[in-house]
Amino acid sequence: MIYLKTDEEIELMHEANQLVGKTLGELAKYIKPGVSTLQLDAIAETFIRDYGATPAFLGYGGFPNSICTSVNEQVVHGIPSDKVILKDGDIISIDCGTVLNGFVGDSAYTFCVGEVSEEVKKLLRTTKESLYKGIEQAIAGNRVGDIGYTVQNYCETHNYSVVRELVGHGCGRKMHEAPEVPNYGRRGCGPLLRNGMCICIEPMINQGNKSVVFERDGWTVRTKDRKCSAHFEHCIAIRPEGPQILSSFDYLEQIVGREF
Repeated sequence: MIYLKTDEEIELMHEANQLVGKTLGELAKYIKPGVSTLQLDAIAETFIRDYGATPAFLGYGGFPNSICTSVNEQVVHGIPSDKVILKDGDIISIDCGTVLNGFVGDSAYTFCVGEVSEEVKKLLRTTKESLYKGIEQAIAGNRVGDIGYTVQNYCETHNYSVVRELVGHGCGRKMHEAPEVPNYGRRGCGPLLRNGMCICIEPMINQGNKSVVFERDGWTVRTKDRKCSAHFEHCIAIRPEGPQILSSFDYLEQIVGREF
């Protein structure tokens, strides 16, 4: 069942998602060569709890940490570890979730570590642009397929591939609600978008082939050809005046600037 949120519930979701944005902004201060992904996880958990919220990912389905840290060829759901040390030229997708006042915030951003090649920056730039193009389609009366088609067409036109096994989702009191929001699809297909729906749009785009591998840890997903993958995510609400972005990249971009 797709749950339509009231104005008051959307405002609570906005608060939870803004905290995710602030957490990503805090993490941006520490993303540099020599830092472990487990250190980033500890920073995120402390920051979230200091704001009176709880990490949405911690314990979710047995996930052991507060954020997902996916480096280079890892697509999503990378587990923070003291053995994964960031180095110059890496990229790292950080997916973060909070639970605040009974509602979930969920957003992701792929960061550059030190000096990243222009080729990889182009992947990040295209993926991020596809997110906003998908958001433009998130208007009442359109369908979920309009979002997926737009993301897919934009990325494939730039010679990148779209992961099929992982999709966006509805969001609210639970982190994953109906409907699923694929990053591929056909115009005019899928669930109808209605005022009050809250969804997470999250392109996961590969530099090479679309095929992925699920690692033995039960969580980490990586590209089969081990080429880089990028991931960006916003939580949005369908509103009469158009899509309202509930999450934010503003806080982190105050730290890292707009690198791509």
